[in-house]
Amino acid sequence: MNPKFSAYANPDVLVDTEWLAAHLNDPNIRIVESNEDVLLYDTGHIPGAVHIDWRRDLNDQVVRDYVGTEEFAQLCRRNGITPDTTVIFYGDKSNWWSCYALWVFTLFGHKNMKLVDGGRAKWEAEGRPLTREVPKYPETQYPVPAERNDAAHRAYFQQTLEHMQAKKPLVDVRSPKEFSGEVTHMPEYPQEGVLRGGHIPTAKSCPWARAAAPDATFKTREELEGIYGGELGLKHGDDIIAYCRIGERSSHTWFVLKYLLGFPNVRNYDGSWTEWGNMVRSPIEKGA
Repeated sequence: MNPKFSAYANPDVLVDTEWLAAHLNDPNIRIVESNEDVLLYDTGHIPGAVHIDWRRDLNDQVVRDYVGTEEFAQLCRRNGITPDTTVIFYGDKSNWWSCYALWVFTLFGHKNMKLVDGGRAKWEAEGRPLTREVPKYPETQYPVPAERNDAAHRAYFQQTLEHMQAKKPLVDVRSPKEFSGEVTHMPEYPQEGVLRGGHIPTAKSCPWARAAAPDATFKTREELEGIYGGELGLKHGDDIIAYCRIGERSSHTWFVLKYLLGFPNVRNYDGSWTEWGNMVRSPIEKGA
């Protein structure tokens, strides 16, 4: 095991690129690429990897929600995934969207999942092989999950409002200018329709990318402890909600807090600022 991983609360949730290169033909794993740029997979991907498009495959196309249990089972079946398959996620932007995909899989109770530390950027930087060949796997018989377990991992607006009123920890992982209200979306990104700028009262700012090293890997446990424990003052037993704009950047922070640092009670508010900033009568604060 990579010696850096052994310091994390759950070292088994990560693999490194060397491990993955040695397991490309392992029938017990399924490599899944999930990116912000949904066209990136077609330009070349890790051999054997399938593509999960967060907009097409994970989100309901009518209701702002995730797919149901039957659709999730179908997604796994057509990608050759069984309940016993270890799903290895990787992607662009320091695994930003692969964390989101892993988080959605968690809602459905899939047990065996890992991230490639450094994701697509590190694989490419090391000159490892990419292919445009799209693999075909035999369809599986993935059973329909009994339920989608949102309660343990996901927060809704009302829960977040009550969380704020109780002054429990809220972590805003957007950029500092989004937090202060100077802008309503990330620089160079499209406006997604939020009316007001600012942040949820009592929330603390900690941009998600602070958890990533320049090579897209996760920072060491000591560095992460310094950010989330030292600077934000989060404690092990805290009930924590993270949010961003639509719940994708906060999936990265959710992964760091839950799996790398071992906080047992962490939820992702995926309605995030696009919901809170537009919600009638929701309070906001502006400024750093």
